[in-house]
Amino acid sequence: MKRRNFLQQLSLTGASLLTASAAGAAATASRQQPIPTADKPFNLNYATHDGMFKNSAGADFIDQIKFAYDHGFRSIEDNGMMARTPEQQKKIGDTLQKLGMNMGVFVVTSDNWHWKTSLTTGKQEWIGKMMSDCKTAVEVAKRCGAKWMTVVPGNYERSLSTELQTANVIAALRQASAVLEPHGLVMVLEMLSDNPDLFLRHSDQGYMICKAVNSPACKMLFDMYHMQRNEGDIINNLDRWWEEIGYLQIGDNPGRKEPGTGEMNYKNIFKHIHEKGYKGILGMEHGISQTGQEGETALIKAYRDADSFL
Repeated sequence: MKRRNFLQQLSLTGASLLTASAAGAAATASRQQPIPTADKPFNLNYATHDGMFKNSAGADFIDQIKFAYDHGFRSIEDNGMMARTPEQQKKIGDTLQKLGMNMGVFVVTSDNWHWKTSLTTGKQEWIGKMMSDCKTAVEVAKRCGAKWMTVVPGNYERSLSTELQTANVIAALRQASAVLEPHGLVMVLEMLSDNPDLFLRHSDQGYMICKAVNSPACKMLFDMYHMQRNEGDIINNLDRWWEEIGYLQIGDNPGRKEPGTGEMNYKNIFKHIHEKGYKGILGMEHGISQTGQEGETALIKAYRDADSFL
């Protein structure tokens, strides 16, 4: 072989080896690259709800759940789950199980009795309605894979003393706990700020009632939007009532929109919750500050920003 041809062949062989080596290195680097930020699970377990990603994923809740998963969310919640058909409930549950996601709260009620003057009265008609709904909720929970369910004891009964109303609520919730506890289910009592007629509005009330019911099936739902409106001091109140808090929900104030749209420093709040070792769900029970697909993209970014506390 002539010297010139030999050197040319050697050069081509070397270039080929370098190209193959570079390609192999690129492939290895690609495999070692971290998951894109948009697809990483969050540090905490945030739960989306039906309609939150309708512009990005379409009107079908199942498609929205898959979209949420692709963007790092690992739970959903659905206040109206009891109003869905058994087939819809099971389909949602099957989808969550397949994706390795969790089901958050749904509301225990069949005809919105929780907005009426109900459990505070001590009347059997309301207790019977709640007991019937709790039994139905057990079956709903089995189909959709739920553990937690929201209970609101209704409005203030102004013909009775606060003490007697409290006793009535405790008695009713003890009966409900007896239905739920054998199934490992937990009703979470939500303190609300919607109007002054509501009986359960403050976290010390919720704590006292849970202590009195004295069941693992009865805990507090600490919705930070409502608690900011009613009493503030969120981090200290989380610490005060922590042993009876079973579920958390999110919403900035004013406006009840995503973190970063109001006065609450959710990055610090989330950091505090994470440091306490919370492994449960944080429900995204709020609206979106911007419209359309752009608003939903901004929502995801807001959670990425608030969740970047590590």
